[in-house]
Amino acid sequence: MFSADSLLDLNHTEHRLIFDNVTHAWEALAKISTYLQFRLKPGIYGKLIGKPFISGAVFIGRGTVIEHGAMIKGPAWIGEGCEIRNGAYIRENVVVGDGVVLGNSSEFKNCLIFDEAQIPHFNYVGDSILGYKAHLGAGAILSNVRLDHAPVNVITPEGPISTGLRKFGAIVGDRAEIGCNSVLSPGSIIGRDSIIYPGTSWRGVLPANSIAKTDPQTLKIIPREQRD
Repeated sequence: MFSADSLLDLNHTEHRLIFDNVTHAWEALAKISTYLQFRLKPGIYGKLIGKPFISGAVFIGRGTVIEHGAMIKGPAWIGEGCEIRNGAYIRENVVVGDGVVLGNSSEFKNCLIFDEAQIPHFNYVGDSILGYKAHLGAGAILSNVRLDHAPVNVITPEGPISTGLRKFGAIVGDRAEIGCNSVLSPGSIIGRDSIIYPGTSWRGVLPANSIAKTDPQTLKIIPREQRD
């Protein structure tokens, strides 16, 4: 039901091995650390502007630009032709494809980002997978921990599915669009080519080719008292 190839085009990542022997796509999150431990060969082949912080356990592909003020703690694997902008904070176990934008004041940890995804402004991406050409609007947050710190469930119409993960943000399918200032609760699944409107608080599964839109009728407007 939630296999990797039902949500993600595995031809648009160099790291499809992470999904070997995976039933549900989110099971790949627990494999990122081991994958990097055995396959990462550190090296910087891109362009550095100013003095970004880059640890020793980082690979940066050709044509990628790392701006001054970015921090890459690693271990991290960043592909070719990416933009890592000022203020981007890349923590441990981050795998990034080709042509990706990681932007200002955005934070990333234990995540897999497919080719040409864009996460450009004020975003948090933790314990999540973003598909090919997925896009997060400014201020969109992928929340990865329940308030009660219990294991995360995926909420489906047929009932909850236990992931066994204490930290799991979201899987955002290929070409999905998440509107500005939206929050995806832990365990969210967003299907391919779907849209979540700005300012939406989302929980659960959004099928492919769907739109989640906040009903404006729930907004109450009252007159303002006149002032002298």
